[in-house]
Amino acid sequence: MIRKAVAAIVEKEGKFLLVHKVKMMDSKQGPEKIEGEWGFSIGGVKPGEIDFSKALMRELKEETGSDNYRIVRKFEEKMCFTFPPHIQKKLGFEKQETTMFLVEYLGDGTDITPQDEEIDKIEFFTKDELIAKLHHDNSREFFKKFVNGQY
Repeated sequence: MIRKAVAAIVEKEGKFLLVHKVKMMDSKQGPEKIEGEWGFSIGGVKPGEIDFSKALMRELKEETGSDNYRIVRKFEEKMCFTFPPHIQKKLGFEKQETTMFLVEYLGDGTDITPQDEEIDKIEFFTKDELIAKLHHDNSREFFKKFVNGQY
């Protein structure tokens, strides 16, 4: 089965928003955070969600606390990957197909606050900083191919 997801490459005045996602791990002392990774705001499309633009805006609100965004472009090419076997068992999905969007942030930054317990930081970066910070190769390559040359 394929998991459908949406992701936002959020831009404001030549800088790009990344979220720092941390993972929780159970230990003898209780749940603890382990080292996180920087990435685009991304989330699964819920069953019954047909409009991926609405799913994206929901995810942005859930992760950043803001709905002060405008979709600039929906990319035709999707970002796809296969989950490792242990994740496949946990999620019940073999692969993920992510519909990518270029989004403009319209606010002044005061309305952006991590809302998800797995996100501890949200920051804007220059394109070079973003390329260096992105954890996953497929995200970095997508950005370089479709967005980097425009700014």
